[in-house]
Amino acid sequence: MAEIEVKGGKKGSPRIDLTPMVDLGFLLITFFMFTTTMSKPKAMEIQMPYKDDKLQEEDKNKIKNDEALTLLLSKDHRVYYYNGIGDDPSNPPDVQVTYFRDKDGLRDVLINKKKTVQNLISQGVLRATDKAIVLIKPDDNSTTEDLINALDEMTINAIPVYAVVDITPVDKDFIKATEAANPQ
Repeated sequence: MAEIEVKGGKKGSPRIDLTPMVDLGFLLITFFMFTTTMSKPKAMEIQMPYKDDKLQEEDKNKIKNDEALTLLLSKDHRVYYYNGIGDDPSNPPDVQVTYFRDKDGLRDVLINKKKTVQNLISQGVLRATDKAIVLIKPDDNSTTEDLINALDEMTINAIPVYAVVDITPVDKDFIKATEAANPQ
């Protein structure tokens, strides 16, 4: 409490007792410690391969060309893509380019691939258990931001199976050939 000491009829200066302020400070600290919510660390979920005893050893890691989409991340936020896995250099795929944008961007490519896989399942070309698979191959001159954006697009579009894979020299040749055919 504030007290005023008066000596000999003179008006004195008020003396303020700050002891209750220390108690109030500790009460506030305690209140905020108990009422805050601790954020939980967020981690990316990884789907591990499942064991299927019916598969032959040579078929365990094979991806069908009809269900695969390959993304090649390159410089200047360019995303080169083609359907399939592109493992035959004598028969190069139709490589196209897109960007991380709202209209005619990577999201539209992923949506179209999911629709194509669903159509092939309904036609009986693919099994009902087959899903769209996306292979993400970042080039040496691509940025980490592009890889993060590509992974975000996988989550946004609910792509069930995707993998980040090292880019091959054949894929680099695909990029060079596409850049030569479409200079920008």
